Amino acid sequence: MPFAPVTQSRPRRRRVRVRLLSPSIPGLPKVLAAAGLMFCSLLPFGSLGAQAGTPTQFRVSFPAEAHGGPVTGRVFVMISRTDGEEPRLQIGREGVPFFGRDVEALVPGRWGIIDQTDLGSPLESLSDLPAGEYFVQGMVNVYTEFRRADGHVLWMHDDQWEGQAFHRSPGNLYSEVKRVRLDPEVGYDIELLAENVIPPIPFPEDTGWVKRFRFESAMLSEFWGRPIYLGATVLLPRDYEGSTTSYPVLYNQGHFSTGAPLRFREGTELYDQWMQDDFPRVIVVTFQHPTPYFDDSYAVNSVNVGPYGDAILEELIPEVEKRFRVIREPWARWLDGGSTGGWESLALQLFHPDFFGGVWSYCPDPVTFTNVEGINAYEDENAFYKVRGWRTVPTVNSRDSDGTMRMTSRQRNYYELAKGTKGRSGEQLDIWSAVYGPVGEDGYFKPLFDKRTGEIDRSVAEHWRENYDLLEYMKRNWSWLGPKIQDKIHIYIGDMDTYRLEQAVYEMEAWMKTTTDPHYPGFFMYGDRKPHCWSGPVDTAARLKEMAMHGLRHKPEGTTTPWWNY
Repeated sequence: MPFAPVTQSRPRRRRVRVRLLSPSIPGLPKVLAAAGLMFCSLLPFGSLGAQAGTPTQFRVSFPAEAHGGPVTGRVFVMISRTDGEEPRLQIGREGVPFFGRDVEALVPGRWGIIDQTDLGSPLESLSDLPAGEYFVQGMVNVYTEFRRADGHVLWMHDDQWEGQAFHRSPGNLYSEVKRVRLDPEVGYDIELLAENVIPPIPFPEDTGWVKRFRFESAMLSEFWGRPIYLGATVLLPRDYEGSTTSYPVLYNQGHFSTGAPLRFREGTELYDQWMQDDFPRVIVVTFQHPTPYFDDSYAVNSVNVGPYGDAILEELIPEVEKRFRVIREPWARWLDGGSTGGWESLALQLFHPDFFGGVWSYCPDPVTFTNVEGINAYEDENAFYKVRGWRTVPTVNSRDSDGTMRMTSRQRNYYELAKGTKGRSGEQLDIWSAVYGPVGEDGYFKPLFDKRTGEIDRSVAEHWRENYDLLEYMKRNWSWLGPKIQDKIHIYIGDMDTYRLEQAVYEMEAWMKTTTDPHYPGFFMYGDRKPHCWSGPVDTAARLKEMAMHGLRHKPEGTTTPWWNY
């Protein structure tokens, strides 16, 4: 390799003897070796004062009153300059610094220690934190044992219908906020007692327009070895209760939410249109399918995540059709969604072309893996940088619509790694590896690349290509797939998508223009200078009318349409 990504500054020359604590800062061994230092294990050096005796660490514990037994999971500390909101609620891709460490069978009253060896984000080490006054808070993310049907035993966060957001997940533990002075030049030893338990999230009540249900999935529970739930939120058309009409259904997909589909609520333009006599009467359904890895399953079968594709087609949609009067014919089943929902709605249409009648995919996640938020899975040697002759250039993960870089790939992956090892961050790149990748020897997914070094595993990339690359799937299966998806594919995306997702869409469009037997170029629209997640030039009400007209064009001859007086 011509380059090894390293960001740690050169440490001061001093011999130290410390315990090896995991996970350690990526890339640090080469820095220490280059400096010619003698060491027993790896530690990002702070000041001489801190090394002389005072540690630089946080100690996080919990009482038996909060959690009666031992915890296998991950402890965190969050650090903020302000206390307008709890620090645990301020973390994010562009949020406040946080640091984490895995713990195993940690009993009440014992400490989980976070120190300078533990990876954080956006600062990689406590050594990088400037001296000052801060508000700090400790957390414990509690994992659950899953004895999977394939024989592997995994410790994962069991989603509590919060959408894999550990900082607000019921049953997780957090401390009160402390105001402290932190100075890595001097050292500090801060105790944080996670004595508070996040309460259960109440299931939203139904309204006249919005109905919800949830049930245990037999397929998914068998796979994971413990109860796994599916659910749906359903938006009903005007006059539903007083009629016997059956209606077309739009399966509107996205990240986990129990809110009303299409953000439907009184006082909005959509609500006003929904009430009009000349507006199409349709049912809109969003799925809830959080997994132990992420807030959404991507609606496909996966060796790591489970048979979610089968569960949605054979358990969840039949439950929708049993509970509500929907037209059970392909021409009246439509799909749409943005980002994650954009990919899964397109995948559902391509993988089940006889079941669904059309898809409107907005800013879909990579439809081919030649550009996975900047990473070419098939050609790049490393996910963190590009080789340009004698130069190595950081891979851009995200950007503003003027082209200004937001994060590098390395920064984005270190953020996920700080949130959870073994793909347990609940974040985007980890779920792609979980859904698309093979099973690793330890039962967790085999990643596309090493999240510490960025080195890409070509065998995993080929697994992605063979099973989940949507463009490659179309190429391999066009002879039978092409005739089934005529007039069904509609894709919208900004040409300055924040995560560079338009690059993969360009490739799909270019290939579809070349198709023969049959020739079908699809429909693609690009928003000029538009970021993530542009969904086209019309509002939601106009798009629903567009879908309704699409349904009318494809309904069988002689089919009546009492659901729309147009």
